[in-house]
Amino acid sequence: MPISDRTELSSAPPVTVKVARGEATQTRNRFAYNFRIGRGEECDVRFTDPKVSSYHLEVFWEDGKWWIKDLGSRNGTFHDGNRVTRLPLPQQARFELAVNGPVIELSLEQPKPKAPPPPPAARPAGVTQIAERYFSRDENVQAGEHTMLIRQAFHRERKKQRKRYRVLIGAVLVVLVATLGMLYYQTQRVKKLEQLHDTAESVFYTAKTIEVQLAKLLARPDLSADPRIQEMRREQRNMENQYDAFLDELGISREKLSEQDWQIYKVARLFGECTVSMPKGFVETVKKYIGHWQSSSLLMRSLARAQKNGYNQRIREVMLENGMPPQFFYLALKESNFDHTICGPETYAGIAKGMWQFIPATAYQYQLKTGPLVDVRRYDKLDERHDFEKSTRAAASYLRDIYSREAQASGLLVMACYNWKETRVRDMLNRMPENPRERNFWKLLNRNLIPQETYDYVFYIIAAAVIGENPRLFGFDADNPLKYDHAG
Repeated sequence: MPISDRTELSSAPPVTVKVARGEATQTRNRFAYNFRIGRGEECDVRFTDPKVSSYHLEVFWEDGKWWIKDLGSRNGTFHDGNRVTRLPLPQQARFELAVNGPVIELSLEQPKPKAPPPPPAARPAGVTQIAERYFSRDENVQAGEHTMLIRQAFHRERKKQRKRYRVLIGAVLVVLVATLGMLYYQTQRVKKLEQLHDTAESVFYTAKTIEVQLAKLLARPDLSADPRIQEMRREQRNMENQYDAFLDELGISREKLSEQDWQIYKVARLFGECTVSMPKGFVETVKKYIGHWQSSSLLMRSLARAQKNGYNQRIREVMLENGMPPQFFYLALKESNFDHTICGPETYAGIAKGMWQFIPATAYQYQLKTGPLVDVRRYDKLDERHDFEKSTRAAASYLRDIYSREAQASGLLVMACYNWKETRVRDMLNRMPENPRERNFWKLLNRNLIPQETYDYVFYIIAAAVIGENPRLFGFDADNPLKYDHAG
């Protein structure tokens, strides 16, 4: 899902949307920017029909043309009876949102013809003759005494002007040479920064590849004493130190960024993402989701519940024991608001339960016993998914397995896998190369492969983790819940 941008597109013809069937907050709209259609509050054209998904489709400008794309809607988008996922927008077209659902008509406005340029102004008659008479150097052109005085004054003034022009041209040449020198310097600097960026990215993903290989070795008890492990760890630390040095040269440091931007970069790095490859607009999008947390009391109420029960320190310890960033604490916040008694809705995969919202199949996989109320949406004290300690250990193991296998050490990709239907994610990831450089969250973000629900899920967790690093920086009267409590 591309990051929302409602900037008007000067090169794009406006799109007119007419609601031909169905109930919507507007029946006709004219857009000169990218827009979405669905039931969600952030949609530009909102329907009330339940057949329409919260974020059903998007119309966006790309490569010199308008496109329409289905956003993974439940009931689909149809054009001429055929279900479509993405296609260039014709001059006029009708689309059906679900079978027998609402119908919209989209049309492109024709550009207005440009007015012809005005004819050139006519040159006043006699100008050539007047110039020849008063300003000519030809002695054969007859002139009186008055005319000769005008000629002499004109030529003296023109001689002074030529001298001024030479000085002016010399100054312009000096400025031009200085400008060219500055351009050359800037070009070389940009080239150096591009080389630094490429080298830093290569070093980062080499370290991540070593991390994935280490995880595979450590997963096999028969290889736990393998001498290659220590050597690989040394090489990984060396690569990470080099990457830190490159970040400083590229200006990605606490001294060169605002404090809020630095916290966002810091959290992305903690979750195992390459900060030099961060997509354009990522920082601004995280700040938007931080604003959502700031407008609600839910974050502080949930953190207070976690700290009251000691969940924060225990989750921190279990995550570190499993080699995972303790900031995965905020995944439990998004799943359950740290309520271990919670039960999710009924789904085809069963009812998710507990703080980490395990479905029955995943609970069995990680040795969590389900209770007699497994098929009932009710708290069950005999169901180990409601057991904080056992479910937290299972969650850490589950996250570690996703991190080292499907996600290729991409922490944000782990979140997407945890939220999205497991088989759907796995099928998609298996079509991507099995290496951290090509299989990471940035790739999904840049290719618009993430459905809106998962997009929101991941960004809410990132934003909460950023706030948690320094709550007071973002206007919350609290301390970092993951800060080690020496008294404990």
